[in-house]
Amino acid sequence: MKNRSFDIKPLADLEDKLVQRIARQRDKTAVRFPLLFGLAVTFGLVSTFYGFEGLINKVDWLQDNPWATLVVGVTVLIATGTAYKKLN
Repeated sequence: MKNRSFDIKPLADLEDKLVQRIARQRDKTAVRFPLLFGLAVTFGLVSTFYGFEGLINKVDWLQDNPWATLVVGVTVLIATGTAYKKLN
C-alpha cells in the first residue's frame, strides 16, 4: 500500500474564505437589524442554558446535590480556562 499524502492547504484556504464571507454577512445583518439580531442571540443563549438545565435534571446525583453541581461547574470552567490559556 502506498503512502499518499494529502495537501490540506486548499481546504484550509476554502474554510477561511467561507468563514470570512459568513462573518461579513453576519455583521451586515447585525447592523441592519440590531433588535432582531440581539433577540436571536439572546434566544440562542437562553436555549443553551435551558438545555443544560434539562440535562442536569436528568442526572439524579446532580439534581439532588446542588453544591456538587456548583463544584463540577466551577471545576469545568477552571479546566477549560486553563486549557485555553495553554493553547494561546
